[in-house]
Amino acid sequence: MCRLRTRVSTCVLVALCASPAWATVVIETVHVGNPGNVGELSGGGEQARICGAVAYTYNIAKYEVTAGQYCEFLNAVAATDTYGLYDSSMWSNSYYGCKIQRTGASGSYKYSVAADWANRPVNYISWGDAARFANWLHNGQPTGVQDLTTTEDGSYFLNGATTNAALMAVGRKWADATWVIPTEDEWYKAAYHKNDGVTGNYWNYPTSSDSPPGYVKDSGNLSGTGTPFVEGGTDPGNYATYNGDGGTEGIGSPYYRTVVGEWENSASPYGTFDQGGNVREWNEAVVYGVYRGVRGGSFRYYGYLLHASHRDYVYDPPYEGSGFGFRVALVPEPAAILMLTLAGVGVLRRKRSSG
Repeated sequence: MCRLRTRVSTCVLVALCASPAWATVVIETVHVGNPGNVGELSGGGEQARICGAVAYTYNIAKYEVTAGQYCEFLNAVAATDTYGLYDSSMWSNSYYGCKIQRTGASGSYKYSVAADWANRPVNYISWGDAARFANWLHNGQPTGVQDLTTTEDGSYFLNGATTNAALMAVGRKWADATWVIPTEDEWYKAAYHKNDGVTGNYWNYPTSSDSPPGYVKDSGNLSGTGTPFVEGGTDPGNYATYNGDGGTEGIGSPYYRTVVGEWENSASPYGTFDQGGNVREWNEAVVYGVYRGVRGGSFRYYGYLLHASHRDYVYDPPYEGSGFGFRVALVPEPAAILMLTLAGVGVLRRKRSSG
């Protein structure tokens, strides 16, 4: 676990939100190849569908969006928070908040997050919040009010959409989208596909395993070894942050969620982390015409949510909950001019050819 913490440590500087004038959000991604792979059936009954088949290559974020990264976003565009990107529970919920604090008055709001929370996943995120964050990345991380140049247009045309009906009508602009909320297939492939060509071979869990991942027990010990859990310690492999025994949630008080990538030996075959825990993640799926899809496990819930067969559809896109966050993807395959480093280089907007 120590190795991963070092690799994301530069994001702490970003997440402290000390200077929006210079700070940039760095999204580290992994490549998802094998275009044209075969999908597999997931879900049951009316919600069953073939998932995971993707005809193109793309990149997906290695980690969930963190509280520190989202804090930078808020400082860039939410001095006046027109479309409710900040949820007060992020700070006020003493058990589950991600400890992003807002100070000041509308028109001059400022946001901060403590260093020990900065690299944990942001929560209390709606589907609309995630889409606006993706638009902000698409637009080059501008600073200003929430309008068509910052959050309301880009990979998605939102233009003030906040209601359930309005957000359900929003779709990806496939002709020129860059940073996006993953489709269900993009998310599913990155989590479960065995990365073995254009096959239909999938793991049951997003930790490259068919066996349920281990977890931190109510006692504070690792379920598989009985040794105490210590942040930054060694991951035995095939572990996730979820409520495995129905008592203490996640890793327990005060954090409940781990630093992203804490389980360094529990990556998916493509190299993503935490698709099986920490927070549930929004995807683009439209289910029954009234719900957006979510996938993956959560620190608050049992292990069945981690399984590839579980499809969930019971949440309206404006919903913001303690167990909900997101990751982003970059589509299609990023060109060589996209240079993401952990040395302070920001996200560069990808140019497109005129053809």
